[in-house]
Amino acid sequence: MLLAHTMLPMTQEDGALDSLVRKRIRALRVAQGWSLEELARRANLSQSSLSRIENGRRRLALDQLVTLARALDTTLDQLVENAADDVVISPMIDGAHGLMRWPVKGDPGMTVTRQRMTEPPPDNPARMRAHPGREWLVVLSGTAVLMLGHRRFRIEANQAAEFPTMMPHAIGAEGGPCEIMGIFDRDARRGHQRSADENGEDDGA
Repeated sequence: MLLAHTMLPMTQEDGALDSLVRKRIRALRVAQGWSLEELARRANLSQSSLSRIENGRRRLALDQLVTLARALDTTLDQLVENAADDVVISPMIDGAHGLMRWPVKGDPGMTVTRQRMTEPPPDNPARMRAHPGREWLVVLSGTAVLMLGHRRFRIEANQAAEFPTMMPHAIGAEGGPCEIMGIFDRDARRGHQRSADENGEDDGA
């Protein structure tokens, strides 16, 4: 167990985490624009105690971490979370459809995709999809066209769109290839997977 009832045990591994937690406390304080005095007041600590905590001259007590996490508008779990070893995630690549897909580890239900599109969106409303969920996309290059119900949205490079996928929708390129990056929640991802299975192809965003 990382946290004892009152103190952090100082094994070699936890010593590194101890240092990381101290850096997080200071970084979160600075991000809020707070002085040592301000955070100490909010956490009901003396300024000198907080200074020693940040500088590593005082052991980290569990009750103090709980209070500091609350004062910094975070949780104890987030404050003491260890760095993951597998920070870099390699994509799954579908070369046939110009698609790359990354799972979001913090939320297994979410997926990030990147796709190169060359065709305009379908003119036939019957080819537009509707399913539970929400999608967010950003155009990385070129110009994309989002068909949403009876409306047509032109999305240029560095512009983004977010929409409920219960609205019939389709996306394609305008005036040449475009690259888009999309984020799907669990329901939207499942909806696209079902559509791909039915059509025998991967439909990207």
